Amino acid sequence: MKKPTDYSLLREQLAAMTGNERDTIANLANASALLFMSLDHINWAGFYLARACQLVLGPFQGRPACIRIDFGKGVCGTAAANDTAIVVPNVHAFPGHIACDAASSSEIVIPIHHAGRLTAVLDIDSPLYERFTVRDREELERFCTILEKNCDWRV
Repeated sequence: MKKPTDYSLLREQLAAMTGNERDTIANLANASALLFMSLDHINWAGFYLARACQLVLGPFQGRPACIRIDFGKGVCGTAAANDTAIVVPNVHAFPGHIACDAASSSEIVIPIHHAGRLTAVLDIDSPLYERFTVRDREELERFCTILEKNCDWRV
């Protein structure tokens, strides 16, 4: 059973870490580490950066991952193509799922924006089915708004 996540504390910690730092890669690296050490029952937490019609692997915590994902492919690519958050209770039932880590059973993907355009996605995987809830989605969207504000997305 997972313990409740203190998302308020996570947002405070992220804001403190990124408030005086604009470097996107540094901030995403710390954000992925913060999530990986704070969320129960996850096996991957990281970011993919939007480049043309592809997502390119950015800072993450976990096993090695797919380097490039086309928009519309897998959970991350679908979230990017539709520019919407996705909560997948069972990735094995998701059409076109890309299995970077065979241990992953559920996934959540949150789009990140700057100046009205998609710049990245947050991707978190879990070895548990149905790990992520609507509350997780809402709270992680709030978490990502801090990154939207505190990163220099022009890079």
